Amino acid sequence: MGSVGLTLPWEHRISRSAHTGEQRVESSEERAETGRLTSAEPQDSEIAGACLRGNLQGYEQLYHWQGRRMTNLARNLLGSQPDAEDAVQETFLKIQRSIASFRGQSSFVTWSFRILVNTCHDLRRARVRRKDHASEDVESLLPGNVPRARVAHPSLRMALERALERLTTHQRDVFLLYEVEGFRHAEIAGMLEISETASKNTLFQAKKNLRALLEPPRSAGTGGAL
Repeated sequence: MGSVGLTLPWEHRISRSAHTGEQRVESSEERAETGRLTSAEPQDSEIAGACLRGNLQGYEQLYHWQGRRMTNLARNLLGSQPDAEDAVQETFLKIQRSIASFRGQSSFVTWSFRILVNTCHDLRRARVRRKDHASEDVESLLPGNVPRARVAHPSLRMALERALERLTTHQRDVFLLYEVEGFRHAEIAGMLEISETASKNTLFQAKKNLRALLEPPRSAGTGGAL
């Protein structure tokens, strides 16, 4: 029975030097940064100002602007829609409680997503302790909007889900934030409190590990002559 390899849209951005152990980010990825989504918009500062003044409409505007994106990310990190909704609700409560600590050193969206990611990690740890989830919906792996790493066939979605679970938490976070949610490395660095270079290198390693996990095993007879 033959095997079919899985090719993902982001695969061409990984240099073949990955197989030699060299860690570097392909220049095409750096060029792609210029076309990525950015949260540096006038409404970011306007919403932040409203929240700092205690105007509840500021939080409503933040939810209307970024709520779906936040839920998509939370669903990817947690694996279920109910948990994602809980995480977003808890995140907004935390934003409101800690708004006085926002100093504008990053965009308000970046600061808010940092709280969301940390909240998701807390919920994941609590879920592991409870051990009360028997299975998860395969469709919850990818968000409702069109992801960059689209995998149409259910069996391939399952393979990608299993592969993502085998990444480190840090690699999975960076991969989902960059490839699925479309954040720039500068924004991811602010969310995860790492350097921009660390974000790029982590994404590189995540892609390298995913390729290794998703490539079909080589048969003994295809190794070539010595």
